Amino acid sequence: EIMKSLAAEGKSILFITHKLAEIMQVADRCSGLRKGKYIGTVDIKDATPEKLSTMMVGRDVNFIVEKKPCEPGEVVLDIKDMTVASKHHKNNAVNNVSLQVRRGEIVCIAGIDGNGQTEFVYGLSGLEPLKSGTITMNGQDITHTSIRKRLTSGMSHIPEDRHKHGLVLDYSLEDNIVLQRYFEPQFTNKAGFLKRKAIREYANRLIEQYDVRSGQGAITKARSMSGGNQQKAIIAREIDKNPELLIAVQPTRGLDVGAIEYIHKQLVAQRDAGKGVLLVSLELDEVMNVSDRILVMFEGQIVGEFDPKKVTVEELGLYMAGSKRKESGTHE
Repeated sequence: EIMKSLAAEGKSILFITHKLAEIMQVADRCSGLRKGKYIGTVDIKDATPEKLSTMMVGRDVNFIVEKKPCEPGEVVLDIKDMTVASKHHKNNAVNNVSLQVRRGEIVCIAGIDGNGQTEFVYGLSGLEPLKSGTITMNGQDITHTSIRKRLTSGMSHIPEDRHKHGLVLDYSLEDNIVLQRYFEPQFTNKAGFLKRKAIREYANRLIEQYDVRSGQGAITKARSMSGGNQQKAIIAREIDKNPELLIAVQPTRGLDVGAIEYIHKQLVAQRDAGKGVLLVSLELDEVMNVSDRILVMFEGQIVGEFDPKKVTVEELGLYMAGSKRKESGTHE
């Protein structure tokens, strides 16, 4: 509204964004840039989101996540009565949360930001200790194990903050790609020295496979890469570990439509390969499109469980805002 009123006053606004809904809502004209080159300009009154996305990424983008019906297998993650203390107030950030994730399904935790999702993931991944409760993965109790033990036992974590917990920004791309595996025999010799050639070859394979773009390839500083390519590097690293459980926290935040489509396909591919996927997202479109089961978190508790095929966005919104809640043990 402010931008529109400024334009009505005769001001000129240059608006840089990759969010298609924003462009359609406020812009008069849109010029596309791709890989540093000018692609063209369109009048918004003649444009569609599909046309803009093609300008942006150079090909048609599928806005619908294509996936076959879910076929859940055995339980890969079992959380019972997880409670995590809050660092900001005396109430617990996570309160007696219990849930299961099975092989071959994408379970999504939805909620408004600040309702305990971050602390829940910290407790699950080992970044924060639990106040009470248990975490079992593949039948093993990992409640008190180290972060490395969790990661080497089959857990992968695409973190919410890619700069704080996903990358060492001043390390090279290749060093970031082996951050959690550098100690394995394929990358370190018996004397403890890194096998630089093996690391370079491994990094180059992942860079090509996941289309990670950077100025100098494997030796590029992570800090100098775009957010989308930083995210692709993290996803390459986490998925290539062949995890039993993939935790993806806001994996598409700040990314363009092409990168979002790519990441959604990777999540579905992991599900179809028989892995358990736990997605934490604030984007309702993503929640509805990608998940097989939706759990709503409000004030640190699970207040509802839904089938995305049977629930509306409006209904989810009421649970996310705390206006409605289900009794534990009930299902949609």
